Amino acid sequence: MKSPMKPGQEVGLARGDMNLEEYFARTGYKGSLENQDLETLTDIFQHHIRAVPFENLSIHCGEKITLELEHVYNKIVHKKRGGWCMENNQLLGWVLKCLGYDTSFLGAYVFNPHENAYATIMTHLLVKVVIEGKAYIVDAGFGVSYQMWQPMELVSGKDQPQAPGIFRFTEKNAIWYLEKMRRKQYIPNQNFSNSDLLEKKDCRKVYMFSLEPRTVEDFCFQCTYLQTSPDSLFTKKSICTLQTTDGFRALIGWTLTETKYNYKENMDLVEFITLKDEEVEKTLKDKFNITLERKLVPINIKGFYTI
Repeated sequence: MKSPMKPGQEVGLARGDMNLEEYFARTGYKGSLENQDLETLTDIFQHHIRAVPFENLSIHCGEKITLELEHVYNKIVHKKRGGWCMENNQLLGWVLKCLGYDTSFLGAYVFNPHENAYATIMTHLLVKVVIEGKAYIVDAGFGVSYQMWQPMELVSGKDQPQAPGIFRFTEKNAIWYLEKMRRKQYIPNQNFSNSDLLEKKDCRKVYMFSLEPRTVEDFCFQCTYLQTSPDSLFTKKSICTLQTTDGFRALIGWTLTETKYNYKENMDLVEFITLKDEEVEKTLKDKFNITLERKLVPINIKGFYTI
């Protein structure tokens, strides 16, 4: 295994004023960096997903999302924003590589439940980490209830229970499929009991991928497409979601949801609130620690996305 870089030490991937101390200050991680083991990886990962939102707000406040590492670092670390998979996982991959982990990027095709099919465009960037000969998938960029809380061992057919539910990889003909089984849901506000944001199936396909190594450059077209095409989920909905210690929060358009996992045996608590326009900015600050430089125009076209 490669020798870990000392926090702040310049590496080939780091340019300008990028350094690990600032990143860990952003996520609040204060643990050991001595060992490149699964325990340390899990701790770093969990601090990331609870500090850095999965969000596409740039699209809806007149900003352009770019994939240059320095830009991603500045957005997430300095401006305390979040990002989508190509931003979150790229930054996390850089951090892990700096620390000496054996990392590579993979590309996934996301499942669309409304079309009951996987996307035909590779839009989801993943991180693969190998520790002592075992491969793990580390994905800090999916959000809501499909966001894993621990690195997942890359093994086929094995249930991997986590706080959000039971995840499982299945491999067939060199293609890997991720699915997740959820608990029952209790929705106190019955006005939202049939919300299109609620997943109705107990078992949900998430995405599929191969083990072919990818680069960030492989996602340049997708990055532009997802933030400009009228067919893109991300132009149809303004999304901000953040994992908490016992569940997650999500702001989809004007709809704020807060989920608490397993609040009763085999049941998640899902609370809904509809915000007024004047409440959105304060909610982003209070619930997600996000302050935007430009005015957000919320949007939530029905369908296409479940929490």
